[in-house]
Order: sequence, then C-alpha cells, then structure tokens
Amino acid sequence: MLDILYRDDYLAIVNKPTGWLVHRTPLDKGETRFVLQTLRNQIGQHVWPVHRLDKGTSGVLLFALNAEVARTLGQAFQSGEGLQKTYRAVVRGWPADAGLIDHPLKRMPDDMRTERTEVQPAQSRFATLRRFELPIPHSQAQQGFASTRCAEVVLEPLTGRRHQLRRHMKHIAHPILGDATHGKGPLNRAVADLIGLQRLWLHAERLQLAHPVNGQALAIDAPCPAEWTLWDAFPECPSAGSD
Repeated sequence: MLDILYRDDYLAIVNKPTGWLVHRTPLDKGETRFVLQTLRNQIGQHVWPVHRLDKGTSGVLLFALNAEVARTLGQAFQSGEGLQKTYRAVVRGWPADAGLIDHPLKRMPDDMRTERTEVQPAQSRFATLRRFELPIPHSQAQQGFASTRCAEVVLEPLTGRRHQLRRHMKHIAHPILGDATHGKGPLNRAVADLIGLQRLWLHAERLQLAHPVNGQALAIDAPCPAEWTLWDAFPECPSAGSD
C-alpha cells in the first residue's frame, strides 16, 4: 500500500518509497515494484504520472486522474512556473552555507529527443542544514584524513532536467551519498557498511503548486523516511567554511 498524501477528483499525490520505479521500463526489466500500477490498483482508477522521481529517490510524487489535468500539469512542470520542489539530501564534504548552481546539462544518452547533442540550461539552489563527520578514513577525495566530511542539505531545482540535482551536486564536488551513477563507489559502499543500509540519500520533501482546476495553493509534504534518523548518530560539527 502506498502512502497517499493528498487526493481529490483530479489529483493523487503519494509518498514514493525508495527503490520503486514510477512505471515499467525496459531499462530495469527485473524490477517488480511500480508506483503507477500499485496506485492504480489501490484507488481503482487510471492514473497519469505528471513527473518522475529516480528509482532511488523517495518522496512526493504527483499523478493526475484524467488526461486533461495531466496535460495541464505537464505544461506547468515543463515551464516550472508556479511550482516549487524541495528536496533533502546527504552529500559528501562540507558545502558552503548556501548557493546557486548555474550549470547547463547535456541530455542523457537514453533521454535524447534528437540525434544531436542538446545542452539545456539548469539551475539549482542549495542550503546546508548541518555538517558532520563519518569514521571512514582515507576516502578518495580526502587522502590522509581519519574521517570523511558529510553534510545534510536542502536542494531546490529551478529547472527540471533529468538527474539534475545529482549531477549538479557532483559538479560542485559534493555528490549525494548512495548515488551509484554520479557518486563515488568506494565511499558509497563504506557508508552502507557503516550505517547498515544502502540507498540514494535523496528525498523529495515538499511540492508546492497551484491546483490545476480551482487554482488553490497546495503545499504537500512528505516527512523524511525513518532511516533518516540514522544520521542523528553523528553529531553536528562546527565549521568555519566549506570543503
């Protein structure tokens, strides 16, 4: 059963579990858990996905309950107007207190609409909530240190490019922990061994939008999953700067 955060005659918003695909795809033929099919069976009607979350990302995921609403919302997500998406992540290193990442991104190879390479503008904001250290020595980026610096951050994508937050955090040398594609494999394995859990540490925490039918302002929150409390075992470190 999916946790339904909001539902009316036009929308259904769920809290997507980590490790679930939004819908079936030939890129992951062995997967058996799909949000779209599960939600359709749970509420007994067809649903239309409005946007995507990566398989490893948990949190707020929006579906339309008819094709017309799906088109309206799809246009809103494409333009980004009237929408605000907020994510929580755990990253390697100590980022600055806050910043704007303005870095164009190429379309990914399996997301190309034409044969030519397309580069799209992409912007993300970040803010650091707290900094801490893990007892993992000699990481690839910190040779000679007895621990690995990490931070919990809030992320806000201002555009909607594929893997945008993951790629942007890699670009500023603070990859999201557990990211098998854009992160550091040895560090990801060491973190999973330390805390006893392997996942992409990225969670869609809040979605704000205008209702596509009545214009009502909606703010839908998905609390961080229970495993987020594992990070409480590592106390905050005072920091004079970024890393």
